Amino acid sequence: MNGAELNRRPIAARGAGWARAAASRLARSNITPNQISVVSVVCAGAGAALLVWWPTWAGLLLCALCIQLRLICNLLDGMVALEGGKASAVGKIYNEFPDRVADSLLIVAAGYACGSPWLGWLGALLAALTAYIRVFGGSLGFAQDFRGPFAKQQRMALLTVACVAAAAETQWHAERYALYAATAIIAAGSLITCVTRTRAIAAQLRAGN
Repeated sequence: MNGAELNRRPIAARGAGWARAAASRLARSNITPNQISVVSVVCAGAGAALLVWWPTWAGLLLCALCIQLRLICNLLDGMVALEGGKASAVGKIYNEFPDRVADSLLIVAAGYACGSPWLGWLGALLAALTAYIRVFGGSLGFAQDFRGPFAKQQRMALLTVACVAAAAETQWHAERYALYAATAIIAAGSLITCVTRTRAIAAQLRAGN
């Protein structure tokens, strides 16, 4: 397994037929992996805007869709770059930076939507810290550690479910209990993930001495 594969997030959907077909079609087009990465931020921004400014049942369901579209972009950009042979010299930047922006937009927006902006900002900070710790481990020469319990996929899966649940909530009351719970869990789960990844790096450093 080469370095690129070692430092690649394991995603089960990468082997799905629809994903391979979509990646193959994109690889044959003029669309670049970096452009797909930018589209992921656009999807996240649209979802965040819906959360903050149009948190109706329709807006919440559309936000859930935007989150999933963001994840599909995150899946396809790497497949087009590696399997499609369209990797660029600055691809590593586009692989990381848009993810951090997209995560922050959605988690911060969830905090505002549930009436606790501080919780959204805390969740976004801790989510970014999980990525920093992962990349820090890579800078030490270790394979990047994508372990959870709350890595990107888990955070976005929970936020998707929370948006759907919040859409149902709008039929009974105006509170956003589902979004509040999801944002709190994302913050706590991200903190635990920071601890587990840091402990794993420490263990590898000790083993090397």
